[in-house]
Amino acid sequence: MIRYMYAGEGLDGFVRRGSSYPREFHSKLFRDMLRIRLIEEEIERRYHEDQMKTPIHLVIGQEATSVGCCAALTNDDLLYSSHRTHGNYLAKGGNLQSMLCEMFCRANGCVGSRGGSMHLIDKRVGMAGTSAIVAGAIPIATGAALAAKLKRAAHATVVFFGEAATEEGACSESLNFAALKQLPLVFFCENNFYSVQSPLWTRQPSRSLRKWAEGFGLPAVEVDGMNVLAVYEASRDAVERARNGGGPTFIEAVCYRYRGHGGSGDDTRTGYRAQDERDAWDSLDPLSLHFQYLRGAGLLSDVDREEMRSEIMTEVLEAFDFASASPNPVEGDLYSHVYAE
Repeated sequence: MIRYMYAGEGLDGFVRRGSSYPREFHSKLFRDMLRIRLIEEEIERRYHEDQMKTPIHLVIGQEATSVGCCAALTNDDLLYSSHRTHGNYLAKGGNLQSMLCEMFCRANGCVGSRGGSMHLIDKRVGMAGTSAIVAGAIPIATGAALAAKLKRAAHATVVFFGEAATEEGACSESLNFAALKQLPLVFFCENNFYSVQSPLWTRQPSRSLRKWAEGFGLPAVEVDGMNVLAVYEASRDAVERARNGGGPTFIEAVCYRYRGHGGSGDDTRTGYRAQDERDAWDSLDPLSLHFQYLRGAGLLSDVDREEMRSEIMTEVLEAFDFASASPNPVEGDLYSHVYAE
């Protein structure tokens, strides 16, 4: 039984929006999504080898949310994330080699082998922090936005989280505080309908996240999270509002993950979601939809796409070689980054 099917904007959404943007912009968005997809597919392909000593949460199917939002950000803008970090980290400009070294628990990982897949950070590009705790990053990001306002800083802060985080008190309190203080903050909710294997209808039946967020007194929008252009436009408006003193915004991006909650592969067969629901969402694949538009508009050809794929895979394979050959931590590393005794 299909419980969650979202009509979205489909190809018509790209046709309606696409002509507003130059070829270079389209090409970058598509390439960034393809890069995340190929990196994750390679992680998935190798995960059974048990050399990546970390749990993983893949974003295959949700690439448009990360890429569309980060296209509206600069390196000065801060981004906080949850346990599903890969797309955010890569779209924000995080270093792939450092990310894979972290997943292989190497000394030169982006957090020194201390965090694994769920705690990726790259302050150089504003990837400020992550938390594996449900809603854990939201109050941290709210505090960062408060600090930015007190310092009269010009940047915005964005925090990504899943729809299950809206069921945590920390999320409600942060929304309320951000609205009261008019903080330069964007709450970006990726609503993929499932918390681990628990469907939304068993947790919050008939609940509109957008309307719920509006109840705290801040602008809230629902956007097609499978359409990278729609995500970009909503994010651009919210970020501009934050930078210009207009306060926080709540974005609900309706999307779908094509893999299981954690690990590699699709665990639909376990029965928590129907196979026909999972199959139906394939028609809304964010990469396929964008490419259909680009090819139809004469902006990108099959040859162009294969050249992109080849270039990206060369980078990916070299990054895996680099990570697997990198040094392991040593005992002395235990005492670095320790701030209390």
